[in-house]
Amino acid sequence: MARTPNPDRGDRPGRGERGERGDRAPRGQRGEAQSPREREESDLVDKLVHINRVAKVVKGGRRFAFAALVVVGDAKGRVGYGSGKAREVPEAIRKATDQAKRNMIRVALREGRTLHHDARGHFGAGRVVLRAAPAGTGIIAGGPMRAVFETMGVQDVVAKCIGTSNPHNMIKATFDALVNVASPRAVAAKRGKKVGEIVGRRDGASVAVAAKE
Repeated sequence: MARTPNPDRGDRPGRGERGERGDRAPRGQRGEAQSPREREESDLVDKLVHINRVAKVVKGGRRFAFAALVVVGDAKGRVGYGSGKAREVPEAIRKATDQAKRNMIRVALREGRTLHHDARGHFGAGRVVLRAAPAGTGIIAGGPMRAVFETMGVQDVVAKCIGTSNPHNMIKATFDALVNVASPRAVAAKRGKKVGEIVGRRDGASVAVAAKE
């Protein structure tokens, strides 16, 4: 006859009385605190821009693979892009997403919704023109550029691509323009002036907002 465990004597339940190992809650449901990096990655938004099937000719025939282009952003001004190639589509997307997270840049946004000024960029045969827009305009851009603005958190912008429809060139040209976007505060600090002297054509409320950005 099995002896009943007595907590007063320090007895512990037998191995069969502890329950199955699978009864434990998953890591995210056990109340464990997430690290800052895990919280940051959970806030990221990724979009698949383009996927292409490529072939490599070998002695035995052709080997097919998939090349993916992904854009990742936090909807607060940070955005990045990456490309990956693998034999399977999910693996190619995972590689592209990891590369995009490593290559993220921060872009200064005016009032958190649009660019501070117009910008131009180019890569290869691609030429892009980005223009700041008033509230309510929306994202007027096509294809790959729209994915960049949506993941970055831009709400009002007008963009035009000239010269190519290649998604890779369009993305790289767009990033070439975004890296040159500077806030009035950064320009004022570089020139040794006040924000009001840089942003002279805006009203007082706009100057105050630009000083905080």
